[in-house]
Amino acid sequence: MPATIVVGVDGSGRTHRLAEIAVAFPGPVLELPGWTEPAQAWADRLAAATTGTLIVVDDAHRLPGAVLRELAAAARRGVPMLVARRPTIDRPELAELDEALAGGGTVVLEPLDLAAVARLTGRLTGRRVTASEAARVHAASDGRPAIVAALAGAGHGTTPALVARVQRHLARRPPAVTALARVLALRHGVPEPPEGVPGSPGRGDSRELPDATLAAAAGIALPDLAALMRDLRDSGWFAGTGETLVPAIAAAIRQEASPAERRRVHDAVASALMATGTSAVPAAEHLRAARARSGAAAVIYQRAGEQLRFSRPADALAWFDDAAACGVPLPGLAAGRAEAAALLGHPHSPDVPPGADPEGRLTLVAGAVAAHDGRAGRAAETLLAATAPGPVLAVPALMVVGRLDPARTAARTPAPASLLRLAEAALATGRPARALPLLIEAAEAVERAEPAVVLPDTPHALGALVAVTAGDQATAEALLRRALASTVGGPVAAQRHRLLLAWVRLRAGRYDTAAEELERPAGAPLPGREALLWAALGAGLARRRGDLARMRQSWTGAEPILARGAVDLLQIEAVEELVVTAARLRGHRRIEPVLGRLEQIVADLGAPPAWLVSAHWIRLQVAVALEEPAVAEQGAAALRAVAREAGAELGDRQQAQCAAAGMWAAVLRDEVDAPAVLAAAERLAEVELPWEGSRLAGQAALRVRDPAVARWLLERARGLVFVKEGVAPVEPRPTGGVLSDREQAVARLVLAGRTHREIGAQLYISAKTVEHHVARIRTKLGATSRAELVTALHETLGETQPAIRVSTTGGRSPNPGA
Repeated sequence: MPATIVVGVDGSGRTHRLAEIAVAFPGPVLELPGWTEPAQAWADRLAAATTGTLIVVDDAHRLPGAVLRELAAAARRGVPMLVARRPTIDRPELAELDEALAGGGTVVLEPLDLAAVARLTGRLTGRRVTASEAARVHAASDGRPAIVAALAGAGHGTTPALVARVQRHLARRPPAVTALARVLALRHGVPEPPEGVPGSPGRGDSRELPDATLAAAAGIALPDLAALMRDLRDSGWFAGTGETLVPAIAAAIRQEASPAERRRVHDAVASALMATGTSAVPAAEHLRAARARSGAAAVIYQRAGEQLRFSRPADALAWFDDAAACGVPLPGLAAGRAEAAALLGHPHSPDVPPGADPEGRLTLVAGAVAAHDGRAGRAAETLLAATAPGPVLAVPALMVVGRLDPARTAARTPAPASLLRLAEAALATGRPARALPLLIEAAEAVERAEPAVVLPDTPHALGALVAVTAGDQATAEALLRRALASTVGGPVAAQRHRLLLAWVRLRAGRYDTAAEELERPAGAPLPGREALLWAALGAGLARRRGDLARMRQSWTGAEPILARGAVDLLQIEAVEELVVTAARLRGHRRIEPVLGRLEQIVADLGAPPAWLVSAHWIRLQVAVALEEPAVAEQGAAALRAVAREAGAELGDRQQAQCAAAGMWAAVLRDEVDAPAVLAAAERLAEVELPWEGSRLAGQAALRVRDPAVARWLLERARGLVFVKEGVAPVEPRPTGGVLSDREQAVARLVLAGRTHREIGAQLYISAKTVEHHVARIRTKLGATSRAELVTALHETLGETQPAIRVSTTGGRSPNPGA
């Protein structure tokens, strides 16, 4: 047998492999005494060895130099030899022996793979090992056979056998190795926080301490670090080829140390980090683990909060709490706490003495919070009064409340490049087609370098709203998906982006996202801006499903917000949804000032055609809901005038709305040109207004005299509503508003349980006319069944609903026994 060298770290199975190879030797095998034997004992045995005897040497790296030289000489004489050692050759004598054996083979022991770990664990436990158990042991042991053996059958924790192995090893090593191992066992500078203390997303990763910090924390000289790290690697304590401890070894080291010792090491690491001036967060984490409450710790806690307030605001608040517990005055923490809280959607108003906010950060937060609350005018005033970049941040708010000249002035003040791009885009808000590419560019700039301020709104949200007005749903969705992926603007913005995505899809006829968002479990109360959007989302979905109860609920939630009068240009479509809902419920008169305010904003911006169309369209839709032909004609005339004056400046969406306006007015006069109506309805659907197109065709179908044409229109109306696969179909339900006097009379008789013939006889009209009235009533109230109709009539007429029974013929009549 030629000479063979077995190379592997401690615990890799060197001794086991030696025995496997030695069994194959045909002659006598001489296992020389261990490394603790005197050199003379080695010399005597080696002198007697012949070429027919296999010399087996384990742990050659531990032998004295004289013995290694004797072994090298015997190897050169041709004595068969089997030697096991660590990977590192750190002495000339070991190198000499390795060279003498170089003509033979070298066996390098690698970690066990997953299948080998499963087999070894199975042999040791005497049972079948599940795949999950094998994976757990493999991950904890890094495939080191000795560690696998110590963990076999241990469940999810470490074992006394492994802790004892670690203790034995540390007892034999210099104190410097123990100190270094304990520092490394703290997961390379990211400790576990005490129970109940919020941690950080990075906790438990393999982030490494710089060499100088590591050496200082362990109390060793920097030049000695490399040799000590090599010693730990040869001990089999590092995973793979890196410098991260094998997880089970690190856990055993931490378990072996007392709590006081672990706190001492944390404190040493924190001190080293502070001395080297690295990031405050790792130092703060170690100080927290050490339960430090000193003045120096307070400074680090505050720095950690400031460092994380925009990237991880929840963690930042926890660090500010730690700083306050160490005695940092609350006014000194107010700005950072306000920024983090605003990003989480939990704004607060700290009581800060004059002069306690020299950088003006609290004013910037106050302006952003006002914007989040839907008070764009107040946000604009607050930000204009703030230090830079406050005036630039005020530009979008100034534009949406109609203050064009102050916005132009503010856009010229100093600010980061990304905010200047946002201001430039906001100045073009009056012309959505021009503003949209600028807002996309601003969104990209903010993603690359998000400014260290709380944004009143993100360019992604502004771009999505402008894109909806431009009829570009694809761009709106793309912007919102990017915003959610990049987490721009923090958690409070993520909430806004989700709601806007649901809103965009609702307007485009995709109701599944809106339903999912409305069913999301309630967390903290929504800011006013998002509360209004949420109500519009609920109202829109309820209108499309004919759900009167949900319509009323959404309107009840929105009315107090609208009563503040704090609406802005970009809320115009949400307001439209709510106003039409209010008209259905006969409550729209109470928010007439809101419509007036929106129209004034449009006028103050110079009556840009796109927004002028949106304002007139609301008036038209209210007239349709109330079935007021004269008012609808006025709205249609106004839209026709805008189309004439603006011409090609109008986008496709606005042109489609202007064309449909005349059809709406004609339909309300019972003048139905079916092909023209359908053409207008289909054009609305093409510009992402399928519901409006469906309602137009559906209303026309109810008024046309030819049954075949009516059926055709209804079928086409249903086809205009896009329904995402897997979502229950939502039938288009053309709706109206209050009932006429004749319809109210018919309705009361229906509630009384009268048949169509009986109603006709009492009102001196034909049964066919009664049927026509009932159909119109159903349409106005959005009822699709007799049960829904009866419920809706009681709500509309304000009468107490009697107990009813369902007849066998499908009708309903009062229950005499009720």
